[in-house]
Amino acid sequence: MNHAVNKAVWSGSWVAERLGVELVGDDGLTELLGLALRRNPKRAHLLVSNVLGKHVPQSPSVVYGHGFALGRRVRDLLGADEARRAVVLGYAETATGLGHCVADGVGLAPYLHSTRRPVPGVATAGGFEESHSHATSHLLLPEDPALLVGDGPLVLVDDEFSTGNTILNTIRDLHERYPRGRYVVVALVDMRSAADAGRLDEFAREIGARVDLVAAASGTVRLPEGVLEKGQELVARHEAAAVPAPPSYGRIARVDLRWPRGLPDGGRHGFTPQHRIRLERALPAMAARLAEALPPKARRVLVLGFEELMYAPLRLARELEQLVDTADTADTADTADTAGAEVRYSTTTRSPVLAVDDPGYAIRSRLVFPAHDDPADGPGERYAYNVAGGGFDAVIAVVDSAADTPELHASDGLLARLAAHTPHVVLAVVPSYVPEPLYVPERPAMLPEPLRGPAFSSYPPEEVGWLLQDLSDVTLEAPTEEREEAIQSGGAHYAESLPVEYQPSEQYQELFHTALEASAGRLALAVGAVTELVLAERSPRPVLVSLARAGTPIGVLMRRWAQFRHGLDLPHYAVSIVRGRGIDANALRWLAAHHDPADVVFVDGWTGKGAITRELADAVKEFEARGGAVGFDPEIAVLADPGSCVRTYGTREDFLIPSACLNSTVSGLISRTVLRADLVGPNDFHGAKFYRELAGADVSVAFLDAVAARFPEVGEAVDAQAKELLSGDRAPTWEGWAAVERISEEYGIHDVNLVKPGVGETTRVLLRRVPWKILARAGAGADLDHVRLLAEQRGVPVEEVAELPYTCVGLIHPKYTRGATGADGKAVTV
Repeated sequence: MNHAVNKAVWSGSWVAERLGVELVGDDGLTELLGLALRRNPKRAHLLVSNVLGKHVPQSPSVVYGHGFALGRRVRDLLGADEARRAVVLGYAETATGLGHCVADGVGLAPYLHSTRRPVPGVATAGGFEESHSHATSHLLLPEDPALLVGDGPLVLVDDEFSTGNTILNTIRDLHERYPRGRYVVVALVDMRSAADAGRLDEFAREIGARVDLVAAASGTVRLPEGVLEKGQELVARHEAAAVPAPPSYGRIARVDLRWPRGLPDGGRHGFTPQHRIRLERALPAMAARLAEALPPKARRVLVLGFEELMYAPLRLARELEQLVDTADTADTADTADTAGAEVRYSTTTRSPVLAVDDPGYAIRSRLVFPAHDDPADGPGERYAYNVAGGGFDAVIAVVDSAADTPELHASDGLLARLAAHTPHVVLAVVPSYVPEPLYVPERPAMLPEPLRGPAFSSYPPEEVGWLLQDLSDVTLEAPTEEREEAIQSGGAHYAESLPVEYQPSEQYQELFHTALEASAGRLALAVGAVTELVLAERSPRPVLVSLARAGTPIGVLMRRWAQFRHGLDLPHYAVSIVRGRGIDANALRWLAAHHDPADVVFVDGWTGKGAITRELADAVKEFEARGGAVGFDPEIAVLADPGSCVRTYGTREDFLIPSACLNSTVSGLISRTVLRADLVGPNDFHGAKFYRELAGADVSVAFLDAVAARFPEVGEAVDAQAKELLSGDRAPTWEGWAAVERISEEYGIHDVNLVKPGVGETTRVLLRRVPWKILARAGAGADLDHVRLLAEQRGVPVEEVAELPYTCVGLIHPKYTRGATGADGKAVTV
């Protein structure tokens, strides 16, 4: 590859010619940006900055200079007094270094950048989603909890300002928590479309604050129709011809930077003006050590940063560049061998981009290697662009200590990949900064990562992460009658065993599919409505946490609606909650360590009498009282709230939700959750089983697809229903609980836990418990077809009741023992 990248030919011409993409705007825009194609289902093209120091090796002085100049413009805009009170916030991963350079230019402003790396013991001050990104969840983890609390200007820095969604969502979220009167948005390029251009002023009026924009250049990208599909086709065609990585041949050495003790490696936890002074003092000596580690007569050197670690490598590269330039004129002994060397800077990245070795394309080459910092979202590929074929005599790889792992040094790791393309690789490790006063692990042992399909559940891995432990190899099933006797006698809790999974008859399966076809549109409408309520009232980028297992299909559907309607890629987890035992506290601890508790929205399928609603509220209160993280909102979001127990719902109608008709075969093949002392220790998640053997009868994904297929046709109805709900009185009346108490007394049961109101709960009684009788509202139609069929199969009478607030109510046999009589003196039919 010709290493004079992006000089004679515009590095966007290859994409422009093949896809018809146009870059129009200020003079010099094409000097700042090139174009590439990426493996991303949301946006095919990638604007590749020539001055960011991410994908394209560039002079570190040029990279630093662009960010610093933007910071000076911000300082001039704010004035000296306001600039002293400002805080600068940069975005992971591409703008962590740019944001830090802007903070340097502003002057005395402290700096913080978002991160995708959770740090145990550090409280989350906020977070947000980036809809078009390959990896979306951002956390804010300042060491000083008061960093974002002041009322001075907040300066938000990203590499490009395209739709504006990410930054506006961040401002909206932070403004709710830490309101202030002024924001400044900074980007290398402002690439908003005409449609998006007016949103900034409208948004400022909406929140009652001033919002300014500072950019080095502006323009827009014109995309022809079908560009996404054409781009994906081009990517597939060229990746099929990818060349395998050559073997390593270069020498790998390590250099000790002697990084100042206690100095942060960047802005992940905040970087103050005092930190900046310490770094400036230490840079000359550290750069000298790098120069000494370079091979004699090295003419072209790359300093390669690592993902979010951009600023420290950039400052080292810039200092090294100045050192060898000085040596070229002064001929000092220490650096005479490298005098006049050309120093370039870039960083590795998570972002998958197609490489095409053509002068008119921004990404000429790609190195692929495994992640080497044990990322929270699991292992995956990482990339270094325009390094291979770049003509570098040496590459200095700068990583933090959290990334100095066996994976880094493996035969397919980053160092080996670099050594295949340069004769000398130098590794410099910066200590990963963790705020010591706050680093108090909540637990003696690390909690495991969520279980995901296909290893656990039949759902795709991105749909849901299960905060459970796998008990698939443990025999937990007991005959229904034995379980009921043990539960009602007090000999066992219902969560200590599992019912034998109901195997639906052919007639019942046909009934399920008929019900699904008839109600899919109704379900899609309720899913859309409840999701819109959550986004409008709870959080602009919620973390969905469904209550396993009935809530999990609904959580997946809400996630799909947010993606369909808003382009959001929301995190979704499933946790266990057990009546009488509370929610899984270890799952809450895991969530608090990885997300802002204020963003967590608990999701269930429906409400009955509201027992789980009350259970969750009590459990969260107890969790906080025992020293757990604060901020979880126990208000549940449900698809249907016939019991009038919650404020956040899609409908209050008691209708058939087809997922209630089945057990595991519509819930990812996962059992109900289990909590038993001999299986679940104090440091364990609650358990569940994965019924792989039922795969032939699984309709979990088919159910989701059938409902999601109706999303396009219910859009207007969702808007109308959400608007009506948002403007109406949704205060819970708890009329369902009152009805249950009345029925319990009228039928001589005297235990509200044996009265299960609503279609969903009645179905559960028929599938899992020993039913006594079913109360059906007079005139109830097809919503009860499956209930009548199950009741007939189990020999349970169905009694029509004229005034019933629910479509039906299931009564569990009171004081059940095998052969015992119920409150009416009659033996149960088994």
